[in-house]
Amino acid sequence: MNAVAELSRTQQLKALTTDTHDQLDKRIMANKPFASEDNYARFLIAQYGFLRDCDPLYDNPDLAALFPDLAERRRYDRIAADISDLKRALPAHDTLPTLAHKQDIPTALGWMYVTEGSKLGAAILLKMAGALGMSETFGARHLAGAPEGRAKNWREFTAVLDGVLLSEEEEARMVAGAKAAFTRMNNHLDQVY
Repeated sequence: MNAVAELSRTQQLKALTTDTHDQLDKRIMANKPFASEDNYARFLIAQYGFLRDCDPLYDNPDLAALFPDLAERRRYDRIAADISDLKRALPAHDTLPTLAHKQDIPTALGWMYVTEGSKLGAAILLKMAGALGMSETFGARHLAGAPEGRAKNWREFTAVLDGVLLSEEEEARMVAGAKAAFTRMNNHLDQVY
């Protein structure tokens, strides 16, 4: 029997996107985002572009039907405040236009897997940002955990994700959506480094 088929959907997504995810993590850390405030500001601008791309997902009524707390999960406004704290202007991102996000639900779920999953790693990043004087109330709001805790927030998300009925073809679109989201973050890093 196929070992991947025995995993939950979330576990399958992790297994199928590990290479793409690991490459992104290594690239972020290679740019030393916590070595200086300027490096951190560049990281914030890349993150801002990615969260801007993901923000329309949090207004999607079909996703809201699956995730009743969808609106509370968004972070776009928080990262804008973080950039403002550092006295930087919000980027226009003219060279990387905003995504329309008119995808189907499976593709959107792949994108959500990436943006929601990034909140888990944000706990480590928040500690690293602390060395620069950043906190959940200044400069690193977008890295703050959910009021109920990161683990509980992630479990609630994955319980819904794992329970959605999808065809094999829809599963493939979800995986493609997750890979596209990781690639898009890489594109934003290209713009700032």
